[in-house]
Formats: sequence, C-alpha cells, structure tokens
Amino acid sequence: MEQLRTHLPASLLDAVDHRLTELSKSNNKITELSGELNVARLKIQLLEEKLRLARIKRYGPTSEKLSSLQLSLLDLEPGVSSEEVEAEATRDPLEPIQKQNQQKRKDRKKHPGRGPLPENLPRIERTLVCTEDQLHCKQCGSETVVIGYDENKVLDVKPAEYFVLVTKREKRACRCCAEVGVMAAPMPERIIAKSLVSDRVVIDTLLNKYTAHVPLYRQSALVERDTGVLIRRTTMDGWMMRSGDLLELLKPAMRKEILRSHYLQADETRVAVQMHDKRGKNHTAWLWQYGSPGGSVVFDFQMNRAREGPKKFLAGYEGILQTDGYYAYDHDVGGKKMVHAACWSHARRYFFEVLQANRKDEAAARLVTRIDGLFAVDARARKQNFHHAERHQLRLKETEPLLKPLREDLQTVLSQSLPSSDLAKACKYTLALWDRLTKFLEYPELELTNNSAENSMRLVALGRRNWLHLGHEKAGPRVAAILSVIESCRRLGVSPRDYLAEVLPRLANLSSADDLSQLTPAAWAAKRSSQK
Repeated sequence: MEQLRTHLPASLLDAVDHRLTELSKSNNKITELSGELNVARLKIQLLEEKLRLARIKRYGPTSEKLSSLQLSLLDLEPGVSSEEVEAEATRDPLEPIQKQNQQKRKDRKKHPGRGPLPENLPRIERTLVCTEDQLHCKQCGSETVVIGYDENKVLDVKPAEYFVLVTKREKRACRCCAEVGVMAAPMPERIIAKSLVSDRVVIDTLLNKYTAHVPLYRQSALVERDTGVLIRRTTMDGWMMRSGDLLELLKPAMRKEILRSHYLQADETRVAVQMHDKRGKNHTAWLWQYGSPGGSVVFDFQMNRAREGPKKFLAGYEGILQTDGYYAYDHDVGGKKMVHAACWSHARRYFFEVLQANRKDEAAARLVTRIDGLFAVDARARKQNFHHAERHQLRLKETEPLLKPLREDLQTVLSQSLPSSDLAKACKYTLALWDRLTKFLEYPELELTNNSAENSMRLVALGRRNWLHLGHEKAGPRVAAILSVIESCRRLGVSPRDYLAEVLPRLANLSSADDLSQLTPAAWAAKRSSQK
C-alpha cells in the first residue's frame, strides 16, 4: 500500500484520505445509531409490557388471554363490562368449518360419569310404589309381586330451620327441710350468658362471616326474612367480638405450639382498619401469618409492616423459616441458628408476569420453563408418595443439575436487559435470594414454595372484598384469633363448627384449673383422633 501511495499524485492521496476518514466516521455513526436503536427497542418493549399489564389489571384476569390488539380495541369501547371481556377472551378464532369439526372430534373426551356420593352423609330412604295398573299382570290378571328395587341416589338439602329452644330447669325442694331452700338444675355453659340466641346461632353467624364471607348486615337481613326476628348488625358484631375475645386466650398456647415445629412458613397481607379520627380515612394494617405445613396457623395483627411484628413473634425460634423476599424477615428475626429459606413460586411469578406482558419474550419463557423443571421433579415425588428422604435423593439426582444452567441463564439475561425492565428486576430478585432458594438441597423437609402460607391468606383476601375493613383497631387481634382457629381447623381436617361448639362455651366459663394448651385446635384434634 505504501509503495502504491508513492506513485500517486498528492491531490489524489488527499482525496483518498478524506474519503477514508468519512467512511470511518460513517461506520462509527452506524454503530452508535445501532446501539441507540437497540436501546430504543428495549424501551418500547418495556413500555408495551407496562401498558399490557395495566390493561390486564383494568379488565381483570380473564383479559390475560387477549392479544395486545384486542386489549387496545377494548380501550376504544366506553364502559366495557367484565362479561364482554370474558366473552372476547373465550371466543375461538375464526377457522374453516371442516377444521373446527376435526378439532372438536380430536378434543372430545370420554365423560367420566357421576362420582359417588360421600359415605359419611346420612341416608334417608323413600320407596315409590307401583301404580294401580302395575299391581296385576296385563296378560293373565294375577297379582304381581315385589322382586326388588331400582335405586337412584341424589344429593338433597333441607333448608335451615329456625325454632325457639325452650329450656326448662327442674326445680327441687325438700318437704321436710324448708330451710335448705329450692335447688335448680344447673344451666349449661354458654358463649354469651342471657343472650337471645343459642350458641349455634352465634357460631353459625361467625362461620358465615369468616368462611362464607357473608357480611353481618346481609346475615341480619336473611334472619329477618326467614324468621321475622330483627337482629341488628351491631348485635351480631358484639357476638363476633365476644368470640374473638375468647379465642384470643388461645393465641399464646397456639404460638408455643407452632414454635416447637422445626419448619415454619410465614406471609403477610394488608387489611384496612377504619380510623375514628378527623381525617376519616382507613389505615392500612397487616395480618402476619405463621404456620407449619399441615399443622396449626397463627395470625398476628399489626398496625404496620415493620420488622417488629415478626421479630417479636419469632423471638428465639431456631428452626427453618420460609418466606418471600420481604426484608422485614431479615436480620434480628428468630434465633441465631434459624435457617431462612425463600420461595420458588415468588421467583417464577415475576418471570411469568413478564411473559403475560409480552408473550414473545423468549428469555422470560425460557426461564419459566427452567423453573418449571424444578417443580416437575417434586411433582413426580408427590405422585409416587415419596417420603422426605426419598424425595431428597431424587432432588440431588435430578434437581441439582438443573440449578447451575438456570443461574448462568439468569446472569446472561440480566446483562442483556435494561436495568429498569421487569425482566431485569425478576433476575435480580432471584439471584439475590439464590442461597435461600437452594436451601431445599440441604433440608429434605423444605418445600420449594411458600404456597401453603399463601393459601391460608385466602380467608383474608376473600373476606376483605365483602366486609371491606375492620371497624376498629381493637378488632384486629380478635379477628386474627378467629382466623387462626378457623384456618387451623381446615388444615387439621376437623370441623370448625364442632370445635367451636365445644371450646367456646368452655372458654366463656374458664376456671383457673383449665389448661389452655389442651383447648387448641391441634390438641382437640389429637384428642378426638385418639378416641376413635
């Protein structure tokens, strides 16, 4: 090249150098613009994802099935109802009739038939006799005989029946010793002494509110409709607070009970509290829930979401605590030997939300699939009824090899994503909790998820949609006690109605000799089981 330059005129050399310089600048500019274009595309993608998530939040969970174009068309329609969104989401795309019929035949499944009715339900039989013209043979005229019965079983119901329970107490006196006076049969223990209603009505009202989530004003209207008796909402509210006061006595015993467990799961959720001050606004309080999988649960009411709540409740706890990534569970919570584990379901949820916003996001889809691989191993162990030791061996063999490529993929995706994007945040969350997420390889009893604790929160999530808020700050601990008992009964497989009918009157007439540790749902269930 240098030899060629020596034979060229100076003017031509200057022109060549000028063109090379311009070409170099153009290449640099192209590189710069390409980088800006990639950043712009990522920003547009991020904004589109946020817009889609906002639309899904506006139109409800059903709208997740809709494309971005369908969602944008819904924005043009004022006053779109939830029924219209669901109809649009379930509408099949237009296809040739022949192809539709082929697909329907392919998807058609054999009807599984009617399932059997539970054996524990009482049976009431009725016999249908033959008609008059069936009592004699149509051919010879002789009388027909019964040779058997065709049986048909259906589930039936008897509507709630209100009645007045009249209790007569026998009175006795001695004919010879008038100074002894009159003796009357003792009254049975009651939840609310001298109340107009029986314990069954109080318990039924409590369960309707906290399991069926029927607000008290509706229950008041239903009772008046069915009986003609007006029981005001404030009266029913008094029943609930009295029941909560009594069940609150069990909280220390239930707390000691679950803290003896080697493995706890915890979660928290907000609940609105009506404040009786000048502002008149609801305050956001929190219900913290602690429980052992398959065992009892304790709800703890706090007016804030600060660390003091779990710090006080878990003081001295030395077992395994599994939570989400909320910082309040970190530092100074539990004993020095407490092991803190995280939840894979929370980690997966963040990637799944990215996928909801952008179905074409290959990185998010790939990471969701990788995490699903971890769940698949545990699902197989659950299907085969493996014990913890057997599941642990399966995890070491099949799950552990999946973790290294998953972590490498997370780091790669994080380096290629915008720091402010939801995908980058999901990667940061998972990588930051990696040590806690992989604790299940060290502790065989540890589950991959905190779902058991989250499922227990459904009582609160469904309830607050109906009763909206707690009427007073003092109601919080009482409601927490009621929820603790009801959810513990559900987990332990016992009837909350039977439990409350036996325990609430005893709590209302408590003596100093009574041992509260024997009245918790777990102790009551164990006693009932031993008596069978």
